[in-house]
Amino acid sequence: MSSSRTASPPPARSVDSARPTIDHLVDHAVARGPAPLVGTLSLVADPRARRGVRHCLSGLLGAGIAAALAGARSFAAVAQWTADQDASQLAQLGLDRPAPPSEATFRRVFTHLDPDMLDGVLGAWFWTRTATVEGRRVIAIDGKTVRGARTTSGDGISEAPHLVAAFDHAAGTVLGQVAVAAKSNEIPSVRTLLKVLDVTGAVVTLDAMHTQTDTAQTIVQAGGDYVLTVKANQKTLYAACKRLPWRDIPAHTGVQTGRGRRTHRAIKVTTVPAWIDFHAATQIAQVRRTVTRTVKGRQKKTVEIVYVITSADHRAAPPPVLAAWIQGHWSIENRLHWVRDVTYDEDRSQIRTGHAPRVMATLRSTAIGLHRLAGATNIAAALRHHAAHPEKIITMMTS
Repeated sequence: MSSSRTASPPPARSVDSARPTIDHLVDHAVARGPAPLVGTLSLVADPRARRGVRHCLSGLLGAGIAAALAGARSFAAVAQWTADQDASQLAQLGLDRPAPPSEATFRRVFTHLDPDMLDGVLGAWFWTRTATVEGRRVIAIDGKTVRGARTTSGDGISEAPHLVAAFDHAAGTVLGQVAVAAKSNEIPSVRTLLKVLDVTGAVVTLDAMHTQTDTAQTIVQAGGDYVLTVKANQKTLYAACKRLPWRDIPAHTGVQTGRGRRTHRAIKVTTVPAWIDFHAATQIAQVRRTVTRTVKGRQKKTVEIVYVITSADHRAAPPPVLAAWIQGHWSIENRLHWVRDVTYDEDRSQIRTGHAPRVMATLRSTAIGLHRLAGATNIAAALRHHAAHPEKIITMMTS
């Protein structure tokens, strides 16, 4: 798999006609080109009345991201990190008052902030810093529930915010995000997210939940290609994939070792036959994963067979390339959701009020993306290192 840095057209166009200013703000963020992140944050609208404002919103957001780069998990931790920095460092983030903002200030502002606008501006900034895989931008879309923010309404219904993110395979950054009330609403929200992104020439990878004709059509009509997993939730399509003559199709194999296991992957790819009807589909793949682990001195082997359907033809997606796209889809789980859960302990966060849970999740994702762009492979180690070197955080935010 090869990768190269590239800039691309603006990704974000708000689909919410009630807030037309987001279009302008996001396009403006991209038009700035390689602008520092602290400057781009000024495009996010301040929800506060002008009278009595002591700290500018871009400075508060800059401090929030900077604190997250050092591992801060709560409003108290963000305020403490900010209070520990000297005046010259805070001034570079946009905080020029003698007294640093309090925990209550961060809590109040982030609770009322417009999260769609924040996600749009940050996604646009990261879009200009993303990469291609085998010559194409590859985007994984998947959802994650912020379990720690679960609340119970007066009628006894328990709900937690569910965030659906678009994740760049190569760069490890979030390019866009939308929120839904529950996981059951994830399917239509993905189509909303796709309308916000510019997927022209890109490849979009999704799990079996989103193997829907409408989703495939949305991607293709937008000028992209899809890679969709086929499972039993699409019974007819799944049965058709299983019936194909896989024994007669040559396999392309690869072996990966690490973390006490050996993974053997074999992919077989064939042209979609005429009797399989799925929008714009050109190829179907069978992926066999054989994982061998040593447990208490004994080898334990598991075999998993997965079917994948794609609109990319054999020229655009020969077996090795398609295999890389399929394997890369799980990077959104391993490199984003897992890090937020384990390293930032997101699922036990007690932040529940207003938009604050989503805003804090966005700040965590932004910090992870910045560390990825800086070359970090172990985010926990990067957080520890930068907690001891705040001057490096300021450089990341202002360069």
